[in-house]
Amino acid sequence: DGSEAGGAEQSPRRAGAEPGAAGAAQPGPYLAHPCGCPFWSPRPSIPPKVRLCVHCLQAVLPRKPPARMEARTHLQLGSVLYHHTRNGDQARGHLEKAWLISQQIPQFEDVKFEAASLLSELYCQENSVDTAKPLLRKAIQISQQTPYWHCRLLFQLAQLHTLEKDLVSACDLLGVGAEYARVVGSEYTRALFLLSKGMLLLMERKLQEVHPLLTLCGQIVENWQGNPIQKESLRVFFLVLQVTHYLDAGQVKSVKPCLKQLQQCIQTISTLHDDEILPSNPADLFHWLPKEHMCVLVYLVTVMHSMQAGYLEKAQKYTDKALMQLEKLKMLDCSPILSSFQVILLEHIIMCRLVTGHKATALQEISQVCQLCQQSPRLFSNHAAQLHTLLGLYCISVNCMDNAEAQFTTALRLTTHQELWAFIVTNLASVYIREGNRHQEVSIHGFFYVFHSSHCLRAAAFYIRGLFSFFQGRYNEAKRFLRETLKMSNAEDLNRLTACSLVLLGHIFYVLGNHRESNNMVVPAMQLASKIPDMSVQLWSSALLRDLNKACGNAMDAHEAAQMHQNFSQQLLQDHIEACSLPEHNLITWTDGPPPVQFQAQNGPTTSLASLL
Repeated sequence: DGSEAGGAEQSPRRAGAEPGAAGAAQPGPYLAHPCGCPFWSPRPSIPPKVRLCVHCLQAVLPRKPPARMEARTHLQLGSVLYHHTRNGDQARGHLEKAWLISQQIPQFEDVKFEAASLLSELYCQENSVDTAKPLLRKAIQISQQTPYWHCRLLFQLAQLHTLEKDLVSACDLLGVGAEYARVVGSEYTRALFLLSKGMLLLMERKLQEVHPLLTLCGQIVENWQGNPIQKESLRVFFLVLQVTHYLDAGQVKSVKPCLKQLQQCIQTISTLHDDEILPSNPADLFHWLPKEHMCVLVYLVTVMHSMQAGYLEKAQKYTDKALMQLEKLKMLDCSPILSSFQVILLEHIIMCRLVTGHKATALQEISQVCQLCQQSPRLFSNHAAQLHTLLGLYCISVNCMDNAEAQFTTALRLTTHQELWAFIVTNLASVYIREGNRHQEVSIHGFFYVFHSSHCLRAAAFYIRGLFSFFQGRYNEAKRFLRETLKMSNAEDLNRLTACSLVLLGHIFYVLGNHRESNNMVVPAMQLASKIPDMSVQLWSSALLRDLNKACGNAMDAHEAAQMHQNFSQQLLQDHIEACSLPEHNLITWTDGPPPVQFQAQNGPTTSLASLL
């Protein structure tokens, strides 16, 4: 979801926050209506008296004002109707008139280009993208002598292409913008264009183009001297791209220095005061994200890192902080990027809940994601595959394997993202293995494909192949795959994969009668699982420790391990019953269309704990 979460949208930093303000540096003139209200001033009423505002503006037009005043009035009317009412047809009519009239008036750039920008937004909202594109292209063509508007319109058209998933066209436009910004002497906005392009190249996985581009961006950011907040926001953008690039590659250990720099950078920004001094170069009148949004984004990438590394309590801590901040922001700000942040945070914390043995809470949070997606078709389009993947993981946790297979199959149909595809295939393979009679399909679903994916997923693929070999009784082959997993997971601090591999190796050695080697594997697996904490690995490890100590004649240790196993079993059983009794449990049958609006209550759990291992 990089087009929203990564920040392809740039916001203007200019005086005259009301649409239609004349000039980038000062508001337009006050023009008094006969009734005495200055209709060009900012709206002071709380709540705003939109109907009276519209009446005042409409009263100007019958007087046949000069062309400049007529165009301004149409722009202001269109803006008020677009932002504060549902009268889309009227808003479109006024904005089209403002755009038409202003094109005939020399030296009238602000009204002309604001009308074009707002009108294209409205067209997109009405799903008339093919009408918005030529409008923006014409505005870009005639705005080359107006740096602020030329850059802003390039950003807007690039974002439109990004939302349509036409990343090639978006990258081309951002490249044009970067060169234009260089020509007009704006290294700051050049960096914004280049960083935005770098983000899209990362989404396309064009890594050979990304590396030199990010190197250039790093040099520009370090050399640029200007507003401290703008400089630090560029640094945050740059570091967010670096961190997400590492995480996308599954390099959890290698990312730590960049992540630490990012966290220090956001702390620096939080101490700076924005004095609102406008830059002298009009091409510099942009910012990437508000400080508050950047704080949430840094929390988010920290959660992503903690989740991959297996620091689940830390992930929970930063998720709570981020969600609290989001709730405060959403009371004052309806920006769609906040909903994207919220969904991504929930997706990660849901996976944490399933690992830590809180399935009922995870299911309720999956339902929360469904509700958020119901409010935004675009959000659902971007997250449908992830949502079905989460339901598949939940189905595995409650031993509903047929439903898990259906959810993963649906998710595969809905995604083209390489890492997500590999993640789904890996989990689908585990379902086939655990079902016991679908071995042929494991090889069909492309294990060799995931070897070309991220470090983390390659390590996970070795684990799945080891699990497959274990279930087939090929123990030496299983040990070879699992040792490869251990080697890779230790190299990048992938703690959960390490714990899973250790306990499975311990199980293999136990089956082979090598109790000493089994104990050497199971004890550290238990310690690591307790640190994560991973409830399923703890359950598995405690069962093995019980049997190992019993076989070795250590009655006291066997009793202690049996007690631990009993405690873990009871916790999982209670959570299992609670989750399966929730009305949201019916989500496991949803495999087509938008998320269901409401759920039927369950009579009780329909699955057992018999095959949780």
